[in-house]
Amino acid sequence: MTTVTPPPALGWGVHDTTSLIWRSVRRSLRQLDTILLAVLLPVMLLLMFVYVFGGALDAGMDYVDFVVPGIILLTAGYGSANTAVDVATDMTGGIIDRFRSLPIRPTGVLTGHVVASMVRNAVSTALVIGIAFVVGFSPSASAVDWVAALALIALYVLALTWVAVAIGTVASGPEAASGFTFLILFIPYVSSAFVPPDTMPSVLQDIATYNPITPLSDTLRGLLLGQPVGSSWPSAVLWCLGILLVGRVSAGLLFRRSR
Repeated sequence: MTTVTPPPALGWGVHDTTSLIWRSVRRSLRQLDTILLAVLLPVMLLLMFVYVFGGALDAGMDYVDFVVPGIILLTAGYGSANTAVDVATDMTGGIIDRFRSLPIRPTGVLTGHVVASMVRNAVSTALVIGIAFVVGFSPSASAVDWVAALALIALYVLALTWVAVAIGTVASGPEAASGFTFLILFIPYVSSAFVPPDTMPSVLQDIATYNPITPLSDTLRGLLLGQPVGSSWPSAVLWCLGILLVGRVSAGLLFRRSR
């Protein structure tokens, strides 16, 4: 009698995860209305800040140059909200129980959502930057600065996405997940993303000082405008890595406890 030896566990895991990633990407392609909304909202905010508020705000430079980094970070927040909704839909729709009954690695579904989110955010960020050029954004970054800025954006998106996945695993449904992640969208407003913190009341200045979006905005702004980033970039990277670690570990633990 011939015994068939199964493939190594790593091979199964890679194949399963790849299939689940493709599942999430295909779902994104079918949700064009969601993608358009995630892109249009930041673009509308960009146009509103530049053309409605920009003339009244003194940022020490052309306001469009000042605000674009904040809009890019805000775009990642809208993208993470969609990820949390997708994860919550899977968690409450019964598909996760189906995956757990199959000889596959169930946590691959979370990886699939994360990769799909990264793809969506890459498209959204590219479109927002393109619109920014149209309305007068004039960066003076070198090629190295652009690479560093895009790498920081990708790290932030990855960190925020894992936080959204963690929220999606414990939310009672898609609506609740959307509500929780909506709070994330307010964090950039009390930071240096849209106005200099020294123009805020003293209490809000203290909040902005310790807001992780502040070093992120300052670093992106410095990189894109070819200015010194000073001590803001280590804080930005450490904040992203810390958020990523908390989000990744929390998502894994909460997913396993949801059985």
